[in-house]
Amino acid sequence: MSESNKGLVRRICEETINKGNFGVLDELLSPDYVYREPTVGEKRGKAGLRELVTIPDLKMNIDEQIAEGDKVFTRWTAIGTHRGELMGRAPTGKQCRVQGMVMTRVANGKIVEDMEIYDTLGMLRQIGALPTTLGKAA
Repeated sequence: MSESNKGLVRRICEETINKGNFGVLDELLSPDYVYREPTVGEKRGKAGLRELVTIPDLKMNIDEQIAEGDKVFTRWTAIGTHRGELMGRAPTGKQCRVQGMVMTRVANGKIVEDMEIYDTLGMLRQIGALPTTLGKAA
């Protein structure tokens, strides 16, 4: 079961995120699918997931996966170009490299929940929305 659950997560990464094939979502996601992440809040269903994948050249690499029971923990690295508005920032054309982790819950062979965190601060620094260094401590 753990290996098949890891395979579901790999398929989402490869087919949907890396290749832009959203047609597989009916096969991979539960109708009750929910995504949670602190900066975007909660997104539901296929449409919610599709809203999140807006960078045309986004490529995600799975660095590590651990599965136990109905959960898969994935550490990932993604690279993409800031070509659209991002957190209120106009496109810069700058390429970003971001790392993060997602906990995925699987039920009845479908993904029902993702809870994700990623290096938002590092991403915002890379697009120039924040200084690359913090001021010196007093």
